[in-house]
Amino acid sequence: MKAMIATALLAGSLLATAPAAAQSAPSAAKITYIHAGQLLDRPGQAPRGASTIIVRDGKVAEVRDGFVAPETGAKLIDLKDKFVLPGLIDLHVHLWGYRGDPLQARATALNRETTDDLLYAVGNARKTIDAGFTTVRDLGGNARGIRSLRDGIARGDVAGPTIVNAGQMISVTGGHGDGTNGAREDIAEMLKETQINICNGVEDCRRAVRQQVGLGALYIKFAATGGVLSNVSGGLGRAMTPDEMHAIIDTAHNLGRRVAAHSHAAEGTQAAVEAGVDTIDHGTFLDDATIRLMKAKGTWLVPTMLAPQAALAQARAGQLPPATVPKAEAAAAAAIESHRKAIAAGVKIAFGTDTGVSPHGENAQEFALMVAAGMKPADAIRAATVSAADVLGQAATLGQLAPGFEADLIAVSGSPLDDVTRLERVDFVMADGVVHKSL
Repeated sequence: MKAMIATALLAGSLLATAPAAAQSAPSAAKITYIHAGQLLDRPGQAPRGASTIIVRDGKVAEVRDGFVAPETGAKLIDLKDKFVLPGLIDLHVHLWGYRGDPLQARATALNRETTDDLLYAVGNARKTIDAGFTTVRDLGGNARGIRSLRDGIARGDVAGPTIVNAGQMISVTGGHGDGTNGAREDIAEMLKETQINICNGVEDCRRAVRQQVGLGALYIKFAATGGVLSNVSGGLGRAMTPDEMHAIIDTAHNLGRRVAAHSHAAEGTQAAVEAGVDTIDHGTFLDDATIRLMKAKGTWLVPTMLAPQAALAQARAGQLPPATVPKAEAAAAAAIESHRKAIAAGVKIAFGTDTGVSPHGENAQEFALMVAAGMKPADAIRAATVSAADVLGQAATLGQLAPGFEADLIAVSGSPLDDVTRLERVDFVMADGVVHKSL
């Protein structure tokens, strides 16, 4: 996925940079030696003791036992008293705009410009990488804006995680992604003119996927069911027909994009899994039949355990519209047991938080919830590294610290294999070989 981003950036700047590039001499390789007191280089396996990670031009070149003296000209980073592991991956965030405080978001809605939301997104990206998350899958925001943020981070203009963006969530009229829900009639009519993410029927849903890809989406997301935070009455049941889901997924896969389904009710989850979706995000109401189907199909569950807790707290505090309150109550009550059942049954689990519902920078609080639901700390960490990289189609370059992998790594005090909450306090962050947070 990083290669896809780099290719897009190169294509956009090739004509402007080609003459200069032809005249410039090759630069010397940037080399960094990192001394790690303990190293979890391959999550899922046992950690190593004293180790040296050698980084060349943003990638891991070697991992050696012991503290190896750096070669001439190399930089040395001393993490001898730290536990080092791969940079974390959050598969469900919303970086765009003012997030995590519904009252403030509504209070400023009429005065915020797109440029304001982009600057909020820049701040959210900074908080995210400072928290140790070096790659994220952004599952809903201004399509052009998130693409610009993605590319700005890739160029090094602003600090933040590598972004795998899904543009806007595809939804049926009146569904979770319909921005006209609850709006005044004149505003609703105006919004309808610009909502290219709304589709009804098979061919219209194919069109919606193609338009999001055209706007730069690297992943596709659709609303298989209703949602907690959409301001429309009604439950969390299936919102799309199976044929509409098939159309979205097949079109996306044909265009080389994987697909995430926002899904609460079991009926919607079953239909999405049968249609070949890659990830089920939320999976709030999972029955035994749905769990068996997910196992049979190899479908990933991204539980987003933080989200229902945050939404319920906001609903009970009167921060959400009345239509959302019963949905928040129902989702929070069912989610914990559904996720416990899925974990116990061996459904494939990958890490995601739905941050933006909860505040940015607090993503790592998800780990403790995963452990409370039955995962071992080692499995929860693997879900946010090796497994998440697999979901992104980047298992050969992300999620481990091995030769050829991206030099994305973090350091914490003490082993998170003993206490996973240590990941909530990240001391050091490197992404693509660049230090973003130091001791």
